[in-house]
Amino acid sequence: MSKQTYSVCFCFRRRFKLAISEAPPEIKALFDQYSENGVMTVDHLHRFLTEVQKEEKATKEEAQATIDHCLRELKHLNIFHRKVLNLEAFFKYLFGDLNPPLSPSIGVHHDMSAPLSHYFIYTGHNSYLTGNQLSSDCSDVPIIQALHRGVRVIELDIWPNSTKDDVDVLHGGTLTAPVQLIKCLKSIKEHAFVASEYPVVITLEDHLTPDLQAKVAQLVTQTFGDILFSPGSECLKEFPSPESLKKRIIISTKPPQEYLEAKDAVKSENDPKSGKTQVDEEAWGQEVPDLKGAIVADDKQDELDENDSNGEEDNDKSPQHVAPEYKRLIAIHAGKPKGGLVECLKVDPDKVRRLSLSEQQLEKASEVYAKEIVRFTQRNILRVYPKGIRVDSSNYNPMIGWSHGAQMVAFNMQGYGRSLWVMQGMFRANGGCGYVKKPDFLLKTGPHNEIFDPKYKLPVKTTLKVKVYMGEGWYYDFKHTHFDAYSPPDFYARVGIAGVAADSVMKKTKTLEDDWIPAWDEEFEFPLTVPELAVLRIEVHEYDMSEKDDFGGQTCLPVSELRKGIRAVPLHSRKGEKYKSVKLLMHFEFV
Repeated sequence: MSKQTYSVCFCFRRRFKLAISEAPPEIKALFDQYSENGVMTVDHLHRFLTEVQKEEKATKEEAQATIDHCLRELKHLNIFHRKVLNLEAFFKYLFGDLNPPLSPSIGVHHDMSAPLSHYFIYTGHNSYLTGNQLSSDCSDVPIIQALHRGVRVIELDIWPNSTKDDVDVLHGGTLTAPVQLIKCLKSIKEHAFVASEYPVVITLEDHLTPDLQAKVAQLVTQTFGDILFSPGSECLKEFPSPESLKKRIIISTKPPQEYLEAKDAVKSENDPKSGKTQVDEEAWGQEVPDLKGAIVADDKQDELDENDSNGEEDNDKSPQHVAPEYKRLIAIHAGKPKGGLVECLKVDPDKVRRLSLSEQQLEKASEVYAKEIVRFTQRNILRVYPKGIRVDSSNYNPMIGWSHGAQMVAFNMQGYGRSLWVMQGMFRANGGCGYVKKPDFLLKTGPHNEIFDPKYKLPVKTTLKVKVYMGEGWYYDFKHTHFDAYSPPDFYARVGIAGVAADSVMKKTKTLEDDWIPAWDEEFEFPLTVPELAVLRIEVHEYDMSEKDDFGGQTCLPVSELRKGIRAVPLHSRKGEKYKSVKLLMHFEFV
């Protein structure tokens, strides 16, 4: 076994055995059970796939293809001509790219023929910002990056340029440097359907005069042409389906009130009543906020009460002054009716619309109107956006929106942190197409017109058992002194659930000292009351006695699509980029 040497105080050196990746005892026992005389044939592997991996539809042809692939990767083995696996090849298969936790072949499999309001939609907030909300540059680059990750809703704040004869995209009232609207539109057209063929919605936060609105209508029409979905100036009676809108661009308007509220919130940032800015407490991001946490009280700048008359349609441009060609572009009409939250949540049987609430507004509303919000989202679209004091482009717990049926839970995609990891995990479902069908309980009413109540604690529906066998790859993907200058790393894993309040929890393994290939071999159980909304969270950290623990990788996976059995789980960086080699060997079981 080779050794690794670390220098200490110039003259002293520490030497450590460099471990090699070896199959855990349970894997060796399974190999013995599903092999004969140290050899696993096609029949043995097929039986293993159906009985242990629960792949009932697996064929012997697929088992043979798996063996062929493994042997091509391990040409040094002298079993190549026999078309069988030994223990080393079997272990390499289990811990390799052919055995991911989500099925690579399942693709888009949800029913995509329902109205848009029946789906969670991957949604960005201030999509043009490269960094924080106050002083970062505006660019089309983060828009392109978001589209390549499968984001389906892009937000653009549109303002007159300095000479009032063209349209810029920027975060108004801040030091953000503008980018031309036409540049953003062209980039959206070029990259909209690289990751998914399902529709892209552009929400326009409009701060324009009627003549510039007419210019926007011209730019949008010329840029998108026939792929623009434009039903006319009247509100839709029901939203079309994602299937019917494949490779189409949809325009939705949002007037400036939200920006004004956010601006007021920034001004009151130091007000003790409005809470403190969500600055990341750790290098990899603050913990996902608890859904059961306290709700900020008396936050006047972000309140929508019964006396609130500042509806989304209440701006300085009355409808008759809106350019007609601009109005005809709008497919998804946005607006807050006068009369406060009760009026906002009324369901009109003759038309559908989009309503926007800040995360705080939704938290407050859900205390009293939880079921009304769910009922509203069965036909209409609810967009939730970050509160104004998140000037660092941090995010919030998306479950507050999803558990109430909100389709557009808008996130700052240019940041990173645990809340964004959960968002990325949710939208790994359904082939990563950016649309995830909402569970039936959020879409249907009971026989007595009853509605799902997110606050009601439900009985446990299933229990997810997760075993963390081991991890590897850090030795290849990181500098050997990245975690500790004087010794190999001391890794531990964190495993848990992001979901409704009753299901949300995080657990951790023991810390294994001085080991590049930690073998924790620990099992955890997670009772789930609403597994349809649950996201499995996985993190690895390196324990540091004197400083904050170092980040070693993360991923989040939709529980609804987890493959049972033993799986190789690739980990990602803080920014969501997949590591080349770092992965965990894990076992998933539902009981």
